[in-house]
Amino acid sequence: MHLPVRLVAIDMDGTLLPTFGQKIGDRTARALRAAQAAGITVAIATGRRHAYSAPLLADHGLRNDTPLITSNGAVTRTLANEPMDHCHLEARVARGLCGLLRPFGVLVFTFDRSGPGELVLEDLETAKERIQLWINANRPAIEIVKPLERALDGPEDPIQGMVTGTMDQMKAAERALRASELHKYCECVRTEYPVRDLSILDLMPPGVTKGWALERLARRLGIDRKEVMAIGDNWNDLDMLEWAAQGIVMGNAAQELRTMAKVRGWKQALTNDQEGVAVILEQVVARQTASAGA
Repeated sequence: MHLPVRLVAIDMDGTLLPTFGQKIGDRTARALRAAQAAGITVAIATGRRHAYSAPLLADHGLRNDTPLITSNGAVTRTLANEPMDHCHLEARVARGLCGLLRPFGVLVFTFDRSGPGELVLEDLETAKERIQLWINANRPAIEIVKPLERALDGPEDPIQGMVTGTMDQMKAAERALRASELHKYCECVRTEYPVRDLSILDLMPPGVTKGWALERLARRLGIDRKEVMAIGDNWNDLDMLEWAAQGIVMGNAAQELRTMAKVRGWKQALTNDQEGVAVILEQVVARQTASAGA
């Protein structure tokens, strides 16, 4: 018997958002507001940076103090951009990653600043070949620095790194990182989009994941793990699904992840295009409303 849900962490791409589109469905938006009205803290947990995430949540009537766990756990701010928690990747480690991972794909570093230089890469044309939509959406924040190591010579450490390419390239990059000394100082989280043969390897400070950030948020709010639900669809959601007492895997998740869900007792939602998040939240709110009235 699960305790009532007091905190729910929801992934964005492939979970909250439809497969083709950047707008939250009306039913899902209503369910998010209803959950907040029922006293549940709704946290959005995404690999995106804050500036790329917050606009997608605007105009949906969510509370200004809605927590946004961004950059795969490295930064937590409210929807109103009030800081809550953060962690950085050491610049010396980031410089080593440039030499190690440059042969595998496009390398990007994210800094905790606004405007040009929030995202730094060294070859825009090569990046466009793999992540044109991402480049288009983030162009105002991108700065080109060649060689990339020069961006890491200042006093500011990056929040995280990212290398992206084909699925095979990123699996090879992950093997290379795990075999190197740098793995002691940097962890990687892989996200895959098989239909596009696209994979992203997020390069994080040791121990930093969505699950790490979710645990710290729950502790900050005084919420027990047994009262936490997590909803996701990809490998970068795995740690928060494992940490939360109530894990929900989307119906559009990879088969391997859905099989893992059965073994670990996680529930499966409908797909993102069926607004599976809305269905889950509606069930939670209805169940808890009924219990309160009993």
